Amino acid sequence: MLFDTHAHLNADQFEDDRDEVIQRALDEGVSHIVVVGFDRKTIHGALELAETYDFIYAAVGWHPVDAIDMTEEDLKWLEELSEHPKVVALGEMGLDYHWDKSPKEVQKEVFRKQINLAKKVKLPIVIHNREATEDVVSILEEENAGEVGGIMHCYSGSLEIAQRCMDMNFYISFGGPVTFKNAKRPKEVAAEIPMDRLLIETDCPFLSPHPLRGKRNESSYVKYIAEQIADLKGISVEELAQKTSDNAFRLFGINR
Repeated sequence: MLFDTHAHLNADQFEDDRDEVIQRALDEGVSHIVVVGFDRKTIHGALELAETYDFIYAAVGWHPVDAIDMTEEDLKWLEELSEHPKVVALGEMGLDYHWDKSPKEVQKEVFRKQINLAKKVKLPIVIHNREATEDVVSILEEENAGEVGGIMHCYSGSLEIAQRCMDMNFYISFGGPVTFKNAKRPKEVAAEIPMDRLLIETDCPFLSPHPLRGKRNESSYVKYIAEQIADLKGISVEELAQKTSDNAFRLFGINR
């Protein structure tokens, strides 16, 4: 039983074979998937998939790259969607300093608004962080995000930063990069994260794991992340899958 906690099966890259991709995931032992919507189009797509498949759930939020496009009406819409029975988290949200579409101050404002919305509706949050680690963690601390906790999505930072996040009731989630041959730090950090704070994900169609790096990623490939981390921790893949799935069910409030 594998739980892909972060997938973009709503992406255009799956337009031609989405149903087949989902079936392959089931065939490879993936029992649950959270599909993430981060703008108007992808939120609608995430909800459609969650309403179509019993084992697919949705996270809805506003991506920092597109923060400049988010309106007060969009924020109100997210609040309304939080009541949907298949919406289990808000996000992905956070900061992205790699791209310059949205000014940093706008990103921070939108990030804070979404954190406070999550506290209001009592849902965990999914954090996107690119080249903005200290600002992301500081804002989480300042806004008392530990009230709801959440996921540090596709984590690539240090063990020290991970500990600050875990102290705020966040889980640390690893994707394809932990399998890369040159990924020394992600491997070292994954080996040290306590089992009760660990999650796995694909972020598909992006960041395919080794040995499929460079190809379109899909949820069935979460098994490669599970195999890598199980090896790092010296446990069976079955135990790793069970523990990370238990964590995901607990975080998202999903009854089995």
